[in-house]
Order: sequence, then structure tokens, then C-alpha cells
Amino acid sequence: MDQQLFSPERHTSFLKRILVVEDDIDFGSVLVRMIQQETPYQALLATSGIEALNIVSHLHCDAFLLDYHLPYMNGVELYDRLHATAGHETTPALFLSASTRLPRDEITQRHLKYIYKPVELDNLLEHLKDLLGTAP
Repeated sequence: MDQQLFSPERHTSFLKRILVVEDDIDFGSVLVRMIQQETPYQALLATSGIEALNIVSHLHCDAFLLDYHLPYMNGVELYDRLHATAGHETTPALFLSASTRLPRDEITQRHLKYIYKPVELDNLLEHLKDLLGTAP
């Protein structure tokens, strides 16, 4: 795990914290950098569901940005486990996927939003604004 991205002391003046869960570390790092440069939000990167669960056991996150295809568990399974974590029962999530074969029934059943990769910055920022109910 990249300690610079995970450090709880980093950017304590940010309004909201977004946990980005993306197994492609290069793409995940770009997402984190884009969010932090274009919004007042702090973004943290986890490269697996296991790492994400570890992070939320130590830090409160205001939103999740989840890749659907992850090692060890898919994004919906991770979403369910994150929501079973104390303090994160109602944390909103946005799914990212390069695949058009998302399990839409599972996603719509949970009232989740999703966007497809490649991600356009303006589209991502608009979704984050809607997700968090704030203006970036």
C-alpha cells in the first residue's frame, strides 16, 4: 500500500474523503490525482477489496469509487462488505467498469450508479458531486 496515499495525517483540511478501489495501480493513481487536483476531496487508493476493508477499519470514508473487477472479490461483494462495516452502512458508492457486462440487476437492486471506462474527468466530477451532495 502506498503510505503517501493512505496517510491519515495527509490533507486533514479536506471536506470529504473518497476511497478509490482500483486494481490497476497506474489508473488508480491517476484517479486519485485527478480528484485531489480538481476537487476539495481527499482521495485514497486501495488496490484490492482486502486493502479497502483494512482502510475503512481505520478511517471514515464519505464515498467509495469502486472498480467492478477486483482481485479476491468483485465490486458488488466489496460494496456489501464495506456497508457491513460500522460507520459505513450508508456510504454512497460509484462503480467503474471497462466491461459492459456488469450485473445490472445487482447494481440496480442496491440503487448504485456506475460509469464506464475510459473515464472522462467532467463526467466523473459530476457523478462525485451528485454522490456527495456537494459542489467540487
